[in-house]
Amino acid sequence: MNFTMIFYMLGWILNIIAALMLLPFSVSIYYGETQGKYFLFCSLLMFLVGILLTKKRPHNTRFYAKDGLIITALSWLLLSVTGCLPFFLSGEIPSFTNALFECISGFTTTGASILSDVEKLSHSMMFWRCFIQWIGGMGVLVFMLALIPLTGGQDLFLMKAESPGPNVSKLVPKVRKTAYYLYAIYFALTMLEIICLLIAKMPFYDAVCTSFTTTSTGGFGVKNASIGAYSPTIQYVITFFLFLSGLNYNFFFFLWIRRFKEAFSMQEIRLYSIIFFGSIAIIMFDIVRIGYSLEEGFRHAAFQVGSIMTTAGFSSTDFDTWPSLSKNVLVLLMFIGGCAGSTCGGIKVSRILIYLKSLKKEIAHLCHPRNIKIIKIDGKPLQHDVLRSANIFLIVYILIFACSVLLISVDQFDLVTNFTAVASAIGNIGPGLALVGPTCNFDLFSTFSKYVLMFNMLAGRLELFPMLVLLTPSAWKKQ
Repeated sequence: MNFTMIFYMLGWILNIIAALMLLPFSVSIYYGETQGKYFLFCSLLMFLVGILLTKKRPHNTRFYAKDGLIITALSWLLLSVTGCLPFFLSGEIPSFTNALFECISGFTTTGASILSDVEKLSHSMMFWRCFIQWIGGMGVLVFMLALIPLTGGQDLFLMKAESPGPNVSKLVPKVRKTAYYLYAIYFALTMLEIICLLIAKMPFYDAVCTSFTTTSTGGFGVKNASIGAYSPTIQYVITFFLFLSGLNYNFFFFLWIRRFKEAFSMQEIRLYSIIFFGSIAIIMFDIVRIGYSLEEGFRHAAFQVGSIMTTAGFSSTDFDTWPSLSKNVLVLLMFIGGCAGSTCGGIKVSRILIYLKSLKKEIAHLCHPRNIKIIKIDGKPLQHDVLRSANIFLIVYILIFACSVLLISVDQFDLVTNFTAVASAIGNIGPGLALVGPTCNFDLFSTFSKYVLMFNMLAGRLELFPMLVLLTPSAWKKQ
């Protein structure tokens, strides 16, 4: 374990978050708010600590996969604790536990909130609440890799530990350049959405904050009614960008370099589109039966499928009042999530594709035992390590999910509330059903249950294993 390198990397995390806090500080100055002093104080404090930790570069900069997992987990814990300080110190969220919950929900792009009236927040706090989702969407470590060169290939350990999906490949030979391209695509999508929302007549402040939480698939809104407070045109624009944000960023990279055939031949993209539009069709016809017009049915079905499948968690209507078929479809989408290499949570479409191909292979083997069939993704044989990793991920996902439902059941809420609350937290989605539906919040849970759900949010965002390695005593032993 290279402790000096771990502290060095954490120092850079503090420096980055200190610099980013100057943005909400600027917002507070623009709106003439006094809350800016809390951002300035926290920024200076973190910058001083960060400078002390990064003043001297370690002689031994080498670290391995285990160190990368621990650095990632500690970085996100550090982000959460420092990021919640402005909420807590300003008194806008007076409980530290609630402030931490809101911040972890933001950084992990979950969108589950403890606030009953978000419109009471000051402009700077609201901006920070949305901006941390944008920071967490692509990942602060990916941003750091774009700025700080590391040698020896260790940077790939960090990218693998932080990036969502069963397998992370470099878009270009150098990881630093890969990180640059990822953030370039991310920034371009955000700016394009801001422009489109402004054309759709959304106020500038709302457009910026909403674009932050859409491209990050976070789901924090600036209105109590979420996106239901805006016009149908704005809802269509956000739906379109939710669909784009759920795609694998390799798709956009292939379009960028004009390799159109590779982009549109990706099996994961095709399966994602089939599930996405198939779910819209099912829900649309189901809710039209209860009185929605065809346009309303299509709009709300498309929006909620986009919101839940990409794990954004926005709401355009109270979908908890929909028929059971529609709600069941949405719950299934909570588990599926978006594509690997996107900003989405959930199990990921790529793993669903692997499981379907594995099932097909197993059935073929039972029918023809002597037949040898190789699983291929996009024409390439699937490596055994990837298949093993996907299977283990599902087992661990189910175990954490089951244990978490049991743990929060001490609060004596109904099964639907507990089940969808954990599904929402570990899938980084936001709203659930029943007492945690789109018109409710998570403040009803006890302090103990909130910490269980906070662990779920971090574990779900980091693909489970970094948080588990962090809690393993043997991982901290020097070798």
